[in-house]
Amino acid sequence: MTPLQPPPTSMLDKYYGEDTQELYTGRVRVTGGEAAHGRVSGVVKSDDGALEVNLRLPNELGGPGGGSNPEQLLAAGYAACFHGALTLLACRSGVELKELVVDAAVTFARDPVDGLFLLSAEIRASLPGLDRALAAELVRNTERICPYSKMFRRGIDHVVSVAPEPLSPAAGDGNPS
Repeated sequence: MTPLQPPPTSMLDKYYGEDTQELYTGRVRVTGGEAAHGRVSGVVKSDDGALEVNLRLPNELGGPGGGSNPEQLLAAGYAACFHGALTLLACRSGVELKELVVDAAVTFARDPVDGLFLLSAEIRASLPGLDRALAAELVRNTERICPYSKMFRRGIDHVVSVAPEPLSPAAGDGNPS
């Protein structure tokens, strides 16, 4: 088995194109589970089968806990992406990182503007043994290139729609379109 390797630092090379160049799309489906409510008892499954997570409403929101929740999943993605971007940036700069740790927190809160809900995020990188000024520069530059950081800073393109109704076997030939 080939040992795992980080992506090449060429991933940091700038792209000069007129349109977005899609590199990968992660797809998941959430079903409602026992309570028929994704946040309370849902199940998240990726299309490739690599991810399957039981969702549970955390104790702090009046739920039973005992599973993951959307805030943890978003924080995990953010921390992993930031860690990877920081590692690539340090490698390209010739800086050796030892025992890099990235902590992320995503907070679900009430929005004082509309009275409903909002999310906030915090990321903290620990770069032991590295000069503090160099560490700050690397983290600042990583914040500029990490797509999760960019999303939190300036928003994200998104589409919300209703999926078409699947044909029932009696209504058609049984083949989904």
